[in-house]
Amino acid sequence: MATLIVDIETKAVDWKELPGITRAALTHRIDRANIADLEKNKKLDDVHSRLSLSPFTATIVSLAVYDVERKTGAVYFVSNTPDESFEVDGFVCKQRTETEILEDFWEGAKGYDIFVTFNGRAFTMPFIHHRSIALGVRPTVGIARQRYVTKQQQPYHVDLMDEFSFHGNMQHRPSLQLLCGAYGIENPSVLGGEEIDAAFREERYRVIAEKNVGDVLALISLYEKWLQYLAPSSFVNTIEFL
Repeated sequence: MATLIVDIETKAVDWKELPGITRAALTHRIDRANIADLEKNKKLDDVHSRLSLSPFTATIVSLAVYDVERKTGAVYFVSNTPDESFEVDGFVCKQRTETEILEDFWEGAKGYDIFVTFNGRAFTMPFIHHRSIALGVRPTVGIARQRYVTKQQQPYHVDLMDEFSFHGNMQHRPSLQLLCGAYGIENPSVLGGEEIDAAFREERYRVIAEKNVGDVLALISLYEKWLQYLAPSSFVNTIEFL
């Protein structure tokens, strides 16, 4: 069995650099609405604040992976210093372009039976796929699109947000920070996701990589909790034979 934990950090594309057709698609309802200028500006600000959440208006600036069985981790991050590298908490951090990040990810993905993410079904994996398409990088494996691990085929995809919210049935989906606090898991992440854009503009690339590492370290412990307490017995039995 080979298990890979995956997490990404993203930043918004500058509004003025987005294609006109993209900007129009994001604001046409606001532009056509019969509302006061103050309310219109608030809605436009909301659109701008959410750009980093969409692969159509943002890019990947850091991707962290951790091999559970080998206990090794790596981070590939974008910076303006070619060949920059360093180590954070045992993770080897290497500078890459976004295209190279995706090429490295898909090349390595071929060797794994299980992928583990947090909000990966709605965010991480769609983001990786859409950015790969945009940059002409071909995916190498079909990471499970079926929601329930009991109905998936290899390679499996365990979305811990989905699993800990009982597949969205809880009234409020818990954040990674909330779950860490509840289960006594340390999350050494140094930034909030909303701070990535500013950190990138300020060229604090190492801090972004460190934030990525912090989230993955938390996911390692959270995945262990899930395996011990929540994972379906049929899934546990199956992976024992991988």
